[in-house]
Amino acid sequence: MFMKWKTMKLVSFSNNGQESFGVLSNSGIHPLLKKFKKDFPDLKAVIGSQKIENFETFCDNNTIPLSKVSLLPPIPNPGKIICAGMNYRKPYPVDGVAPPDPGNIVIFGRHSETLVGDGTDLERPRGEAADTFDFEGEIVAVIGKSGRFISTGEALQYVVGYSIMNEGSVRGWMKHSVHAGKNFHASGSWGPWITTVDEIDDFSSLELETHVNGQLMQSALAEEMIFSLPELISYISNLLPLNPGDIIATGSPDGTGGSRNPTAFLNSGDCVEVSVDRIGTLKNHVGP
Repeated sequence: MFMKWKTMKLVSFSNNGQESFGVLSNSGIHPLLKKFKKDFPDLKAVIGSQKIENFETFCDNNTIPLSKVSLLPPIPNPGKIICAGMNYRKPYPVDGVAPPDPGNIVIFGRHSETLVGDGTDLERPRGEAADTFDFEGEIVAVIGKSGRFISTGEALQYVVGYSIMNEGSVRGWMKHSVHAGKNFHASGSWGPWITTVDEIDDFSSLELETHVNGQLMQSALAEEMIFSLPELISYISNLLPLNPGDIIATGSPDGTGGSRNPTAFLNSGDCVEVSVDRIGTLKNHVGP
């Protein structure tokens, strides 16, 4: 897709109080040239213009060091955030027996305000909700073009790239409703960037790992999903049109804190790192 710089990733960031976006190469961030800001106010607009293959021509040759910026969610304003639930076989507890596979795809939505970028502290819930604050490492697919009633055979043609999510959850409040437990402000994160599809030759071979305070908690291959990414895209597109900048979180594997005996929920100061090979590592601490 990109020829000018190698190993490029799409990134949104804040620098000296100004939000922008661009391409991350080995030498740093190439920000969008100011003269194109009116045409492309954000990364979602570039994706929606179908000019992502030429994005390098809109970016500065000069770079900003990655260490000098604060990373934002790669698309700060996604149209839809759709998450798959129960999409890996998970014994409960982790040394127990997995329940039967779900008979159909399970999905739910999140609000953009519930997710922060790489390096930003997660907001620990207040009161009793803090007692069941959990982590969930997931692989994210970013939609690159509009579609409805998409077949599984064509589904991956609608993906522009992949990213990572810590789909933070409050287990106690999920007993109220899934929506409540999944939508605490700043309880999750996604990023650190979008790796374009040309760098991922086989989605099913992606390997996800989640570490908390350096301890490996989750490890799985994308091929272990009960419902594949093409199946998820096709199913969702039958409910709603998919549009550029929509994101799909594909589910979290075994090993979350709530599935452990004893449980291992998050506390203030904990460090959560979700890594996916060929994409990167999403790292956040839990705030006070």
